[in-house]
Amino acid sequence: MTQPLRMILIGPPGAGKGTQARLLTEKHNVVAISTGDLFRARVKDPNDPLGGEIRQILDAGKLVPDEITIRMISERLDQPDCKNGFILDGFPRSVAQAEALEKMLKEKGIKLDAVVQMEVDDDKLVERISGRFTCGKCGEGYHDKFKPPHDPAACDSCGAEDSFTRRSDDNAETVRSRLETYHSQTAPILPFYERLGMLKTVDGMAEMAAVTAQIEAVLCPNKGCDKIQPPKMG
Repeated sequence: MTQPLRMILIGPPGAGKGTQARLLTEKHNVVAISTGDLFRARVKDPNDPLGGEIRQILDAGKLVPDEITIRMISERLDQPDCKNGFILDGFPRSVAQAEALEKMLKEKGIKLDAVVQMEVDDDKLVERISGRFTCGKCGEGYHDKFKPPHDPAACDSCGAEDSFTRRSDDNAETVRSRLETYHSQTAPILPFYERLGMLKTVDGMAEMAAVTAQIEAVLCPNKGCDKIQPPKMG
């Protein structure tokens, strides 16, 4: 790709947006922008006026208003490293945010190449996430069903014994709650981007490399890259 890559990745928690964003940024030399990361970075900076404003809101137990989030993203897009392109990971999360983002991008003269939805099966996603665990020593990832260690008590990678850990929110109840939030708050933005002719859908349940290939195929018509045939979705 020779032209700047500008896209949005949409999908529920655990769909693999972060992984795909990382792979795409490495290949195309663009930046991945996560609002969560931006919030954390700006709140930590004692000399950042906007960070201080956000910190006060969070300390009061309130939600950060959309206008501040959009302002934060706007300032991030003005940074030099975004000139070659960017991937918005998990933002926008509501129709109001999508409308505000579209207005801001138009003011900057920025046109998105695509909005890619990583479609998943809720039941399969719950199974995939709730079975995850990692080695507390080396960080190697495992899964109860899809990637169990050869020795239930030892890490295949580093050999550490009794070091496996699980995230407290990687359980079926929490995952289903997060999925419900996604379907009620974020999924409604899909028709918004469909009306704009930007929405493309890939099979988020496929193998990691297959998902990447599907995303690349979606981008090809806009970016003039070599054609990649996506795996059949079924």
